[in-house]
Amino acid sequence: MSLLGALIIVCGLFFYLAGTVGMLRFPDVYSRLHAVTKADNVGLGLLCLGCGLLFQSWSKAALLLVIWLLAVTAATVGCHLIARNRLQQGDDAE
Repeated sequence: MSLLGALIIVCGLFFYLAGTVGMLRFPDVYSRLHAVTKADNVGLGLLCLGCGLLFQSWSKAALLLVIWLLAVTAATVGCHLIARNRLQQGDDAE
């Protein structure tokens, strides 16, 4: 279980790295938002899953699930607010 948990954590870190590279490399705000929210949500989910396997405790795994759900909700709301603000400003604003 320890090896599987560590492997899943490494995969989660890879998703974080991919999201960061996408945020730095993509040309517009909408592409950057997509890269950050999707990759970071999957990365955090994998990190929580890997940590849950390493802890081997149902209560800690449930707490990690709650943390992940709150982070996904916050990322969704934040992404929506940023995209809506950008859309209201117009596409020519940089």
